[in-house]
Amino acid sequence: MLETPARIEPARLERPTAAIVDVIADLTAAAATLERALHPRTAAALADLVRVMNTYYSNLIEGHDTRPRDIERALAGQFDADEGRRNLQIEARAHVRVQSRIDALAAVGALPEPASAEFLRELHRDFYADAPDAMLQIRSPNGRTMTMTPGMWRRRSEEDNVVGRHVPPSSERVDDFMAAFERRFRFARLGRGGRLLAMAGAHHRFNYIHPFADGNGRVSRLMSHAMAAAAGIGAHGLWSVSRGLARGLESRSEYKKMMDHADAPRQGDRDGRGNLSEAALAEFTLWFLRVCLDQVTFMASLFDLDAFAGRMRRHVERDPRLKPEAFGLLEEALLRGEVERGAAARITGLPERSARRVLVETIDAGLLGSDSPKGRVSLRFPADALEELFPRLYPQT
Repeated sequence: MLETPARIEPARLERPTAAIVDVIADLTAAAATLERALHPRTAAALADLVRVMNTYYSNLIEGHDTRPRDIERALAGQFDADEGRRNLQIEARAHVRVQSRIDALAAVGALPEPASAEFLRELHRDFYADAPDAMLQIRSPNGRTMTMTPGMWRRRSEEDNVVGRHVPPSSERVDDFMAAFERRFRFARLGRGGRLLAMAGAHHRFNYIHPFADGNGRVSRLMSHAMAAAAGIGAHGLWSVSRGLARGLESRSEYKKMMDHADAPRQGDRDGRGNLSEAALAEFTLWFLRVCLDQVTFMASLFDLDAFAGRMRRHVERDPRLKPEAFGLLEEALLRGEVERGAAARITGLPERSARRVLVETIDAGLLGSDSPKGRVSLRFPADALEELFPRLYPQT
């Protein structure tokens, strides 16, 4: 088997099909609409929710069903007594932490080159920063147990592995493959359309190389999240690549099938000039970008102001902890982003003391929050309200 970096060619499409061009246009427009849909303060609170959602679905792809409540508990430093569930919570908290850092860098225009070896190794190192030793233990194909070093490519023959039917490049060649990966997928010289093509191709080719001993899938999804932001379709982190990959367009099995399909070798003289099938790469690229479009469209439908306000009203009506006037506070926060505590009486139409009580009850219910005890309040989205406020966000079980 070829062990030169040319093995990943074609790395990205140079001549996209008309269908791919169309979905790029639709995805760009839809992401711009989603980005403008909400007040920035509300968008920031929703981005926190989307990070939990992204983590949930990334875990699901790995075969781990970690409930949103468990993830929120982990973020609050509350871990399960069972070691297995606790380790899943640690992984979930790590995913949220790393994605939060990506979002913060993107917000100030400081996101590094997302295809760079340095950035990818840092994602891996950061993800495993708080992992206990037991989570760093991996088993080689010959049954030997080894300790993985976070942020390091595979370097030993014992770390070589097989992914389904696919045999990644040997450990001794990973450095060369990842150097080629960085050259082929650098965003700096690409326009928006080129970046979206690169985002799709990079997701597959990174996993094809499988540069780390473990954690490649997680890093590839975090990389795709960073690439979406760098390509201008991140929409303040309001949609999730992982949710789309986990659910597919018609079947939850699509992701594995499409990744396997994109491994296909070149099929004759009319299938490009690289080692891998150009037609298969085109099909994967179209599918990947359609998945992204589907998720952007889905999240925009959830955040439609009129429909969202209606769901908030119903939630208030059904929550015995809340007075009906709490909805006025939530609606004001939705439209304006923040609400002065002193404005509670005006918004609710209640006497000052009663209005303060309603405000405190809404904060205690987790639907409003503040960065300081006396500061302005803005929307929050607690786990116990997600099913009503954001139906279909998670699978129904």
